[in-house]
Amino acid sequence: MTVSLSELDDLFVQRHSCRGFKTDQVPQETIEQIVNTARRVPSWCNAQPWQITVTSGAETDKFRAELMKMATESSAGLGAGSDLPFPTSYSGVYQSRRRSCGWALYRAVGVGKGDRGASAREMMKNFELFGAPHVAIVTSPTELGAYGAMDCGGFVAAFTLAATAAGVATVPQAALATFAPFLHEYFDIPEDRMILCGISFGYADPDHPANSFRTTRAEVDDIIDWRS
Repeated sequence: MTVSLSELDDLFVQRHSCRGFKTDQVPQETIEQIVNTARRVPSWCNAQPWQITVTSGAETDKFRAELMKMATESSAGLGAGSDLPFPTSYSGVYQSRRRSCGWALYRAVGVGKGDRGASAREMMKNFELFGAPHVAIVTSPTELGAYGAMDCGGFVAAFTLAATAAGVATVPQAALATFAPFLHEYFDIPEDRMILCGISFGYADPDHPANSFRTTRAEVDDIIDWRS
């Protein structure tokens, strides 16, 4: 059976970053099916560098509590403790897109411009995993550097799309990588693996206000530099 391009496009349109979840657990069989599909993405020299640590049930709640404690007590900024350097800046169209996404979220959840306290509380929901019942911590071998991280980016995209096809909502979170030293220790992740991000996932709460908006995408002509 061949999947049409329009069917694939519909799947991409359905996928979104969910920021409000139900408490229902995703069956382990479904999680395994999602990973089974995501593992088929290409990688440099077929290295397949991705590994994930997945939490469920009480373990997710325990991790959420410890992560929130760490984030609340920390004075470091985002990226300060990451294995992979965070962006040094966002400028031009990248800054515009970032701001557009942020303000769309804030409008959806009722955060007004200039309300720094409310925006800080919204940011901290990253470390509550947005209430998701599961999180996958994504790692790559340090020795593979940027190319291992790039390959894992493909895996993250495939995971989110496969999850969408299975009726499971996701939100990739670079913010979790800010506390890489804590994650290494908590999950006993070897130091020779880079912690890249987390993917919080579960079943979407359709009534949560944070799920009421969608981000825009650049047009095709803004992406392609035609040479002929």
